[in-house]
Amino acid sequence: MDGVAGVLAAMDTRLDELPAAHAGWEAFLATYRRTTAAVGEAVRGGFFEDGAWVERWDVVFARHYLDAHDAALSGGEVPRPWRLAFDADPALPALRRVLLGINAHVNFDLPQALVGVIDAADFDDPALMARRRRDHERIDAVLAARVGAENQRMGRVPPTDRILAPLNRLASRRFLREARRKVWHNTHELHAARLEGPDAYRTRLGELSLLSAARIADLLEPGQVLLRLAVVGFGVTLPPPAPDPGRLGA
Repeated sequence: MDGVAGVLAAMDTRLDELPAAHAGWEAFLATYRRTTAAVGEAVRGGFFEDGAWVERWDVVFARHYLDAHDAALSGGEVPRPWRLAFDADPALPALRRVLLGINAHVNFDLPQALVGVIDAADFDDPALMARRRRDHERIDAVLAARVGAENQRMGRVPPTDRILAPLNRLASRRFLREARRKVWHNTHELHAARLEGPDAYRTRLGELSLLSAARIADLLEPGQVLLRLAVVGFGVTLPPPAPDPGRLGA
């Protein structure tokens, strides 16, 4: 894909070709397309310190979702967090479908995307990493600016969700900040595993998958999803890696 424009074109194609049996998937895909367009506008407007890097990151990030989307349609292998999100009850309100997609994409895909666009050597450059983190956090302002418009686009949602709409807008920045902090932590954990080798990386990625899937399962439980997010928080945190038995016995 050629930059943000290529991502938008890929999303448009999938929106146009989405089977009627999976119409529920449109809520997240259409929301993601609009936020991606907003990120592209911010890049063109010079909002980020390193716009070229942000655009490259945006492409890699989107690729994780698009690959999962395509695999789910074709019967291929789908990461567990996305499988739970895609298999959710089609009758769920649009808001719930969007939150499921956001959780899968941010919690599971985003740390992988960051590791994919930050070279191992870059982690040893504090000034560069500080710039990367600032641009990582600047995305929040772009997303937060979309909250009001996206709430209006949700259409019919449960009355409790409508009552909590002001809380939703106020809480969005807190949720975003919390998620970004956890994603940055998980990115460093995946990077540390990358330095140890492919097996260590696969192990840590498997742990991240389990944590992300558990959060999706939480959101699929009956009840008020916004209140649940307020209680359990947004995002997941990889714990310290388990000790290597071989090293302990050395």
